[in-house]
Amino acid sequence: MLPIHDIIKINSHTRSYMLTEYVQKALEKAHYKVLEDGTWFAEVPGFQGVWANANTVEECRHELMEVLEEWLVLKIRDKDPIILLN
Repeated sequence: MLPIHDIIKINSHTRSYMLTEYVQKALEKAHYKVLEDGTWFAEVPGFQGVWANANTVEECRHELMEVLEEWLVLKIRDKDPIILLN
């Protein structure tokens, strides 16, 4: 993990990481599965507390994206380190 300021920098000398790009990269790592009750469950490995459960895979992905965005906002607000994505 790196401090948020080392990951998200926007200037002419540093590759910029847009928040939406970060979320999309994280979602690419998501694991989905159908639970016994027929609902979908998804989580992003390494992102503690980032998971979703919904009736369809589309709803589950949308919910997971919202949870991940909220997680990221809290990390930035609290100046907590976030996971470096390749």
